[in-house]
This record gives sequence, C-alpha cells and structure tokens, in this order.
Amino acid sequence: MIINPMIPVWLMGILCILLLFFKRKGTFPYIRQIFILILLFVINLRIMVPGKDVTNLSNNVDILFVIDNTISMLAEDYDGDGRRMDAVKEDCKYIMEQFPGASFSVVTFGNSVKRIVPYTVDSNMALQAIEVLNGQTEYYANGTSLNDVMSELDEILENERDTYKIIFFISDGEVINSQELKSYDELEQYVDAGAVLGYGTKKGGAMKVLKFVGDEDKPEYLYYYDDDFNEVKAISKIDEGNLKQIASDLGIDYVHMTKQSEIHDEIKNLQKKIGEHGTYDENDSKKGYKETYYFFVIPLLLLLIFDYVYYKRKI
Repeated sequence: MIINPMIPVWLMGILCILLLFFKRKGTFPYIRQIFILILLFVINLRIMVPGKDVTNLSNNVDILFVIDNTISMLAEDYDGDGRRMDAVKEDCKYIMEQFPGASFSVVTFGNSVKRIVPYTVDSNMALQAIEVLNGQTEYYANGTSLNDVMSELDEILENERDTYKIIFFISDGEVINSQELKSYDELEQYVDAGAVLGYGTKKGGAMKVLKFVGDEDKPEYLYYYDDDFNEVKAISKIDEGNLKQIASDLGIDYVHMTKQSEIHDEIKNLQKKIGEHGTYDENDSKKGYKETYYFFVIPLLLLLIFDYVYYKRKI
C-alpha cells in the first residue's frame, strides 16, 4: 500500500483539527461531523493498494506529454477520416499502460502553453486531463507557436527534480502564424529519452471545431473555413519538417503516427533504455497499484446528503 496525497498530510491534518472546533450542537450531529472529517482526511491520502501483476518502473522515471491542442489537431485524416486528437488520446493511454509506476505530467499548447497536470504517479489523473482536450473554438484560436512551447519547456524541465526524463512531443507540426521555428537544442540536456509523435497526412483533413467556448454540454461543431463566403473548408496538413527538426534538436526519435502499432518498437526501445539506466527490469514483476478513494467517497456523499435533508427539515 502507498499513499499519494493531494494536500500535504500535515496540512490536511491541521485543517481537519481546526474544523473540529466548529462543534455542531447535539451529540449525533457532532459525530457525523467527525466522520465527515475523517473521510475527507482519508480521501486526501489517496491510498493505493496492490492491483494486478505488472512490470513496474521505479518512481525515478518522469514522463512528460507535450500535446498540441490547436484546431489543426481536430483534422479528420487519421487512419482514414478519424480525428487526430482522438488518436492522441488512445495513444497516450497506451503509452501510460506500458510504463506502470512512472510519474506523468501533461503540458498543452495552443494560444498559450499550459501545464495542466504536474508530475503524478496517478496515471488516471493525467489521462483524464488528456481526455478533455478538444482543440479550440474558431473564434478563440490565434495560431500555433512552437517557439512559445520551447521557452516554456525550458523553464519546466530545468526546474524539475533529478529523475530519468522521457518526453513525448505530440503535434502535427503545422505553424500558421508564419514564425520561423527556432532550435530546441538547448533542451536536449534535460531530456534522457522520448519521441516526437507526428499526426496527420500530407493530403490533410478538414476540421470540425467547437462553435463557442462553454458549449461542452451541448456541443455544436462546424467545419472550419478558409473562406466563409464561398464555404471553402480549411485543410490542415502535417509538417514533418518541423517535427523532425524538433526530434533532432532534442536527440530523440521521430515517429509518424498512422496507427498505434507505429510506436510499439519505440516503446520497447525506451523500456530497454530505462533498463540500462537501472530503473526498469523486465523480469521483475511487481504489483501495480490502483486507487481506493472512491470507496470513501460513497459514505461521504451519503453523510452529506443526510445532513442536507436533516437541516433542510429543521429550517
């Protein structure tokens, strides 16, 4: 069993003890208050228990996903007419499954560069953050700047802990703001291994984009046009030149993703490199870990519902 608290244990303990001083009137209401605080404390611990047998990494491996979240990643030219972004989500899930025990972080870029998940051993948290990526709306997007990504990554990678760092740079490489791509070679010193994954085709694909921000509940998708008046659909094409340059600068491989199997050999090579680094052993089968917090969320919700009904009746 391991724990991976969201809030430091000492801080959560202090908060729970302070909340106990706000004592409710009556014995049973105060007992419920105590149970609620205990459940909150336990949920925050994020207790993880051994699950199925997997080949585990040590916790000395950090995997950073850098994902293009621009309109062009919604182009429908993956393995026929599939969306690039949908393929990215499935491929990221597959990659995480191949490196159990590693810590994962997610950085996205579009109009701006955002670190949406810091390093965590909870692959579900990283995967959930990736699952909600859906490009940008037509009226919000201003174009991709791969140079902005480089400057932000320099700050992120330079300040990270001393671990074996793997990076997956995921993009179609298309730049529509006419900036000349700068060199990424200054980041090579911070990267131990990884791959640049390119999505898209030379023929390209049209893009259905979310019409307005905030329409996620009832999304309306429209094709993105170069010429609205004449209804000329915009076509996004992969720029492998940019992607290969980034891969070369970082000292990692470039893989053109046309199907998930394209990355199988790269995964094996990365696992081998990790093994040579002493943080992975193919013959060392250990227990994987799974979350247990949801077992404590259920009684917490029941207590909160009971409290709501109880005090509602008293009003």
